[in-house]
Amino acid sequence: MRIIGGKYKGRKLAALGKGDGQASLRPTTDRVRESLFNILSNGGFGEVFEGGRALDLFAGTGALGIEAFSRGVHAVWMIDSGRKASELINKNLSLLGQPEGIVYKKFNACRLPPFTKEPFNLVFLDPPYRQNLGSYALQSAVQNRWIAPEALIVWEESRPMDAFMDFEVLDRRQFRDIFVTILRAPKALLQ
Repeated sequence: MRIIGGKYKGRKLAALGKGDGQASLRPTTDRVRESLFNILSNGGFGEVFEGGRALDLFAGTGALGIEAFSRGVHAVWMIDSGRKASELINKNLSLLGQPEGIVYKKFNACRLPPFTKEPFNLVFLDPPYRQNLGSYALQSAVQNRWIAPEALIVWEESRPMDAFMDFEVLDRRQFRDIFVTILRAPKALLQ
């Protein structure tokens, strides 16, 4: 795995290795990540990068959050409670010299604590497939004020996702057996 674009372009990230069978880690491939960020940059969503704030739920290796940071996001919070994910995220942050602006928290993405800082305008949601955890995590993030009104949600799943709560579906793409749904949070989100 490597960073596709931005200030860390070409930097290698830690390999998953044997992984953790219980963790359901399956990092977004370089090719899918490149396509996804091209969609965001060239599809009218590029405003979320410059000075934006990104939340990476079920961060796994942290590659999505690191890619966003490399492309100009001001602050990234990575959330994952897995042992192997924690190891990989910390290793990747070390490889980048512990960049100021990236925070890793070992939280359960489905039971987030109340958030008192500025909410996030870009959310990556890449839960273990076929467990409906994405819905629980997104609901927890909304209820605990992690997500800004009109935030962009990038949801990776094994099937296309439907509209969630009052979120608007903006785009759906399929990459082999991976479906990416891009949603926009409503203006009247809990705040």
